[in-house]
Amino acid sequence: MPNKMLKTYSYRIPIKYHFFFWIGYFVINFVRWGSYFDDYLYSLKSNLVEFTIHLVLTYFHINYLIPKFVLKRKYTHYIFSVILSLAVVYVARTSLNLLLVTSNIWPEAVGAQEAFSFNHILAVTIGEIYVVALVTALKLTSDWIYERKKNESLQKLQLQTELKYLKSQIQPHFFFNTLNNLYYLTMEKSDKAPDVVLKLSEIMQYVLYDVKEPKIGLLSEINYIQSYLELERLRHGDKVTSEIQIKGNIDDIVIPPLLLLPFIENCFKHGSKNNDSVSLDIEFENKKNEQLIFSATNNFNTNTAKGKKHGIGIENVRRRLELLYSNKYSLETKIIDNTFNVLLKIPIL
Repeated sequence: MPNKMLKTYSYRIPIKYHFFFWIGYFVINFVRWGSYFDDYLYSLKSNLVEFTIHLVLTYFHINYLIPKFVLKRKYTHYIFSVILSLAVVYVARTSLNLLLVTSNIWPEAVGAQEAFSFNHILAVTIGEIYVVALVTALKLTSDWIYERKKNESLQKLQLQTELKYLKSQIQPHFFFNTLNNLYYLTMEKSDKAPDVVLKLSEIMQYVLYDVKEPKIGLLSEINYIQSYLELERLRHGDKVTSEIQIKGNIDDIVIPPLLLLPFIENCFKHGSKNNDSVSLDIEFENKKNEQLIFSATNNFNTNTAKGKKHGIGIENVRRRLELLYSNKYSLETKIIDNTFNVLLKIPIL
């Protein structure tokens, strides 16, 4: 269902990952500075002070400053807020270290260093920027991954929706044409009308119940085409001749349902007028179990083509092919010596 598809990916990083990251960060710094000074008590106290300040500053930055200013393109306000935040952090961190940890504010520096000196301010600021930049990079990367997956889900949902719409167009289009044929026969009080109704009911069962899946067996589609040809023969009699050839094993080949029928309909749409005959040759070929080749050739009446409106069938199929196979298919339609030729190549899935 669409809602489930859109909820597959959660926007918020689970709390446990925040916890693991900060615990890992604290442990690494505690061991690093404890080993450096050979004083783990000092490392513990100083890291507790700085760790707390890191948490406040980084979450203030990613949860407030970025949404409030960066995403709204208020870059001047953002820069000013960052500078002000760093100034407040420096004062708080230095004061707490002097009060709770040690009077030697910068023990790792060469020579005696005073609090609030330029070098100390620069060192503390760079350290804070490093932490904020690291966490912000992780957050933005997570957001980018989420947005990419969400867009992929939306595109997939859009594709499925459009495919369903295109497939739904085929069904009423086909029934409309068949009912027109039935109307023609009843107007002539033809004895063939009951047979048309029976054959139509068989095809309706296929269309309404057998094509709900995204893929069906090629043999089922061929049976559907044969039923349609029988309907046309009931109307036109011996004026309709057709031949279906199959090359290679097609037992296990599956295709999208109702993909090929519009080409067959098109043959009758443009192939006959008044008492003209319709000659149709259809071929299916399994090429090395990699590609299915479908071809159809029928006599083409140019006067019929000019006198009728373009239907939705062929364009519908072309759009479905683009959605289903992207650039992995080939479709050619052309007129040669009063014959209409269709050549379709799709990958075997």
